[in-house]
Amino acid sequence: MSIPFFYEAQLPATPGLFTLSEESSKHCSIVLRMKTGSIIALTNGLGLKCLGEIVAADKKKTVVQLSAFEQMPSPNPQNSIAISFVKNAARMEWFLEKATEIGITGFYPLIAERTERTHFKKERWEQILVSAMLQSQQTYKPILHDPIQFKQLIQQPLNGQLLLAHCEPGEKKAIQSIDQSVNTLLLIGPEGDFTPREIEMAAQAGATMISLGNTRLRTETAGIAAAVLLQHR
Repeated sequence: MSIPFFYEAQLPATPGLFTLSEESSKHCSIVLRMKTGSIIALTNGLGLKCLGEIVAADKKKTVVQLSAFEQMPSPNPQNSIAISFVKNAARMEWFLEKATEIGITGFYPLIAERTERTHFKKERWEQILVSAMLQSQQTYKPILHDPIQFKQLIQQPLNGQLLLAHCEPGEKKAIQSIDQSVNTLLLIGPEGDFTPREIEMAAQAGATMISLGNTRLRTETAGIAAAVLLQHR
């Protein structure tokens, strides 16, 4: 059985006693019913990982003795996805969860010309990213950026390559043929796709047009397909 994994943003980098957050304490002592002497794993979401032995189990202030620290290497390359808001908020949350498990390192909620609704629930989405990070035993929490307009995003300096997936006719490349050694930001459009004007703007900004296959995908499905292809090129 694997050791339970917890997220603590303020996790210190040295051995000693540490009090878990109330949320982690409750999960530890009430949900998992862990007792004194039980071992847990912790991460700060920035690559630091360690073990903690429970020395005082309490539903609000569980205390652990920290040991066995390890700084994990950051993902390389780092693959991010900018994806348009969709009408159904649950579909976006599903995408964030699954793409995090797959290994995507950053998310940009995108506002395109055909985006119909914007429902940005930062605190809830951050919780989804943390949960998915722990579920998949990762130590780096993806960066959740604030919502951004399409034009603003493609004009930002980018440390890596810019890709755009769309359904309009035209020359496109398969993701598998794209350089896999550099950081990548891939743009996924809304229900109704990017407009021809947006596609042209992205091309002028240096974006490479890519294909996600021969079928027309929902926005969140396209996001998952892109995540898998990016991480397993």
